[in-house]
Order: sequence, then C-alpha cells, then structure tokens
Amino acid sequence: MAPHVTDDDVLRAVDLTLAYGPSVIQQKVSFGVRRGSVFAIMGGSGCGKSTVMRAMIGLLRPAAGEFLVNGEDYWAATERRRTDIGRRFGVVFQNGALWTSMTVAQNVALPLQLFTHLDAESIEILVRLKLSLVGMAGTGKLLPAELSGGMRKRAGIARALALDPDILLLDEPSSGLDPIASRRLDDLILELRDGLGATIVVVSHELPSLLSICDDGIFLDATARTAIAHGSPKRLLESCDDPTVQAFMTRERLGSPLHGAGHGDQ
Repeated sequence: MAPHVTDDDVLRAVDLTLAYGPSVIQQKVSFGVRRGSVFAIMGGSGCGKSTVMRAMIGLLRPAAGEFLVNGEDYWAATERRRTDIGRRFGVVFQNGALWTSMTVAQNVALPLQLFTHLDAESIEILVRLKLSLVGMAGTGKLLPAELSGGMRKRAGIARALALDPDILLLDEPSSGLDPIASRRLDDLILELRDGLGATIVVVSHELPSLLSICDDGIFLDATARTAIAHGSPKRLLESCDDPTVQAFMTRERLGSPLHGAGHGDQ
C-alpha cells in the first residue's frame, strides 16, 4: 500500500535505503508526516525503526533516496544548512540520555547555553518554563538518579523542547514504564501536539501507546526490509490483512519468535 502523501507534509521520505556498510537495514522506504500530527514508526525489535530515526535527525546518511524537511532535501544540503535544519528537531532517546552528573535544570539549560546567546537569568526562566510544561515544576535541583523512570522521560522531553523545535522525535518513549506512567506520558505527548502545534514522530512497539496517540504511521518489517503497511495503528489493527502486521498488532506468534517481543532495535 502506498503511503498517503500531501502538500502539508512537514517531513517526507522518498525511497530511503539505509545500510551499515554492506548490510542493508531498510530499503525503498517512503512516507509523509503531516504537520501537527503524531506519526508512528512501528515494527518489531531489530527491524530498523531507530535506524530510520537516525537518518531523520542527521546521524546516518542514507545509502539512497531522499529525506525532505518542508520540501528541502536534508542530505543534499550543505553541512551548515543541515545544522540549521536540525535545530528544528527536538530528540528524546530511549533512555532519556540525561547527563547523570548534572541536575535536571542543568540538563535542560545545556542546549540554551550551547546554541543561544541568552544570559543566565533568561536561561533560568526558560528552564523553569520548560519543566513546568512537562509537569516537573520544582524538580530542577534533583539529579537524574533521584527521578522515577517517567520523570526522566519528561526531563528528556523538557530538554528536547529547550530550543522551541516544531518537530519532536521520541525513541521508545514508553519503554520501561509502568502502565500509569506510560499513560501520563501519552497524555503529555498529546498536550504538546495540541498545545504547541508540534509535529511528533514516535518510534515504538508499545501497542497501548501507539493506539492511543498516533494519527498515522508506517510498519517496518525485518524480513522484507521495507515498509509493508501504512496507516494509523488503529486502522492497521482493524483492517490490515498482512499476517506479520496482524501478528504484531494482536501479539500472536507466527511459529517463530515475534519480532516485537524483544527490547533492542537497529
């Protein structure tokens, strides 16, 4: 099934092929991400979900194909221009990637210190604002080790929002969280979409979150090494007849270990 592509797509992949040396991870992957939507990159462990995200944020040059940001070919741009485009992205990695020796406030302040000319007082005000935005007011003096898993994820989101990006990419945001913390994080993601108008890309195999927050998406397959389905998680659950997709969406097994049962990804 061809991806739904519109003129309102803020992000667009066209026949992306991604590889590490001679090892092809995904090939001819195409999709469009509508502005102001929550877009899912779905699939089992090891299928290449995080690899696609790495190409989107400038960490892996595609072996072939294009990745467009507002119609501009990211990888055809100069390095300086790619840096400028990359400032529009806020990224939250799976483990939060907080500096353990720095307080929450210092973690959130770091992008502002590195990439702006704001004075210390202005940065302090913005840090408090970003922490309040993710429901963590008053936690700035804590160290990451003093936070729960859900709070570390929120702190990571606050740091990703420091430079006011209009595109937010989240790698397995619900991984390792209990159901209550996961639901609260889902609610926060929807609040960021609705309140800030952010475009959000979620890399995940957590079904409850995918079904509750995502408007559209693609399903990557490790065997076919391409996207084998496009659409919202709800639509794929209800109407996609591909057996691999159905096995993932219903957590049935197909005689071999279910791709989505693992915890890692390429």
